[in-house]
Amino acid sequence: MKANMTLPAAWNVLDKYSMDDFYDEMIEPNGQIRPCYEHLTNRMSGLGFQEVVGRQHAADRAFISMGITFNVYRDGEGLEKIFPFDIIPRIIPVQEWEQIERGLKQRITALNLFLQDIYGPQKILKDGVIPSEIIFSSSGYLKQCEGLMPAHHIWAHISGIDLIKHSDGINYVLEDNLRVPSGVSYVLGNREIMKRTFPEIFERMDVRPVTDYPLRLLEMLEHLSTREKPTVVVLTPGIYNSAYFEHSFLAQQMGVELVEGRDLIVQDGFVYMRTTQGLKRVDVIYRRVDDTYLDPHHFNPASVLGVPGIFDVYRRGNVALANAPGTGVADDKVIYAFVPKMIKYYLDEDPILPNVPTYLCWDSKDREYVLENIGKMVVKAANQSGGYGMLIGTQATKKEKAAFKAKIRKFPREYIAQPTMALSRVPTIIDNHIKGRHVDLRPYVLYGKDIYVMPGGLTRVALRQGSLVVNSSQGGGSKDTWVLR
Repeated sequence: MKANMTLPAAWNVLDKYSMDDFYDEMIEPNGQIRPCYEHLTNRMSGLGFQEVVGRQHAADRAFISMGITFNVYRDGEGLEKIFPFDIIPRIIPVQEWEQIERGLKQRITALNLFLQDIYGPQKILKDGVIPSEIIFSSSGYLKQCEGLMPAHHIWAHISGIDLIKHSDGINYVLEDNLRVPSGVSYVLGNREIMKRTFPEIFERMDVRPVTDYPLRLLEMLEHLSTREKPTVVVLTPGIYNSAYFEHSFLAQQMGVELVEGRDLIVQDGFVYMRTTQGLKRVDVIYRRVDDTYLDPHHFNPASVLGVPGIFDVYRRGNVALANAPGTGVADDKVIYAFVPKMIKYYLDEDPILPNVPTYLCWDSKDREYVLENIGKMVVKAANQSGGYGMLIGTQATKKEKAAFKAKIRKFPREYIAQPTMALSRVPTIIDNHIKGRHVDLRPYVLYGKDIYVMPGGLTRVALRQGSLVVNSSQGGGSKDTWVLR
């Protein structure tokens, strides 16, 4: 439907703004501006739409000058792209954020207890809460990690939990990212550019800061070592990785070295970094290298990205790794479906943030339902990310649906399906017009001495009309996320 807008005259460009049946973050169903957006829209109205568009173009130029990029690999070639950014922010009122924050802390606590359990006594499996075959058939489960005891029993030190808001106004967890979640550098870049774009609005709206994230990240990493002044490094796969900008940015912001596997060496039971002054002991590694590439002696023998022997040093407790190897099992989308049961099992609590309803194709009853209703489902591969390995039934061709049915029948363990959720929308500047575009939210969680949730996180926006896929690799962009005090 078309909303009946009651907006300042300078914003009459929104007269043609269509809300349809989606939850709009800025505008209520009756056309009124939501209270948390009132000051922003009043200020933008005073500027006039052409000035706002001009500031959008200035922000685009700032992204280019700052070199905020990501790499996309297609047809064997790597393309460096500027991450699209929209200057109309997503604003989250304090009451809503408090619930999100509590829900994320609860979820991360349960997931860490789950990881400690399945690589230890495996009580949750013995009690039949999760079928053992689901765990042991996951590509993210690493038998080499059985019996590990990470510092402070924390496995997932840095997490990015993807949330969506449905048309019912409820925030749902879409997926968990506990291996090497990316995107936080874009949050910090977005905020820096928004402060330049609308400095007067920040002075009035009391937006919670995010710029202390690198300091909090460093404090958390240092907490993992028993040494008084530990040496921390960021381990990157190298310049061709899609998130290399973020790796170098975070290392620079923390004031630590950015290293590749070839810069580190294992010697006498410790890890050392090669420097111009000789070898220097490394105590904590924030790794942005996937589990199986970390150590060719224990995982993928063909890997040249990791450090031979580093896993033995880690197992002895002579170096700390964040995140711990083996956390990828919790990113498996089949295991995601059991997180509400984990919360109940380990914490004896009901989930504060619900999962999206999920059908597991390994279950014969669920599988038949999915096959019969694939045209209205979103089908996802259990261990793929970035918008790959996914079918959106409402937008798929007959041939695409038939191909996914064949995959589900052949590899039922590798697929889940969910109903097509009506992702909320935020007004977005598209070709000098304001149009509604679907968004999700990835808050970042640090688990060290305590659990810290960055206020806001990365709002990803599907810039293509009608698209529900927000990933940057699939044409998505981002917005600054404001959490009000």
